[in-house]
Amino acid sequence: MAKLKLDLHEICKKGLLIEKELNRVMNEAVEKRIALVEIIPGKGTGQLKKTVLRFLNRSEIKRMYHRIDKDRDNFGRFFVRFKH
Repeated sequence: MAKLKLDLHEICKKGLLIEKELNRVMNEAVEKRIALVEIIPGKGTGQLKKTVLRFLNRSEIKRMYHRIDKDRDNFGRFFVRFKH
């Protein structure tokens, strides 16, 4: 199964770049019909993870994917699953 991975550690201080990268990876998954996107906001204070989840809960973004799974072994990672 093909998957995309987005690690936000490198750009965590750049708010506009975070949203740009999230949009890019979501659109790429839809265009290429990829079933899984792994997003790694990291553990930290949880602020970046909240930002990502707010982004994913926007109505126009929510229409793109099927569900979100949190990684039970790693608090700083979750998976966005698509049904194509």
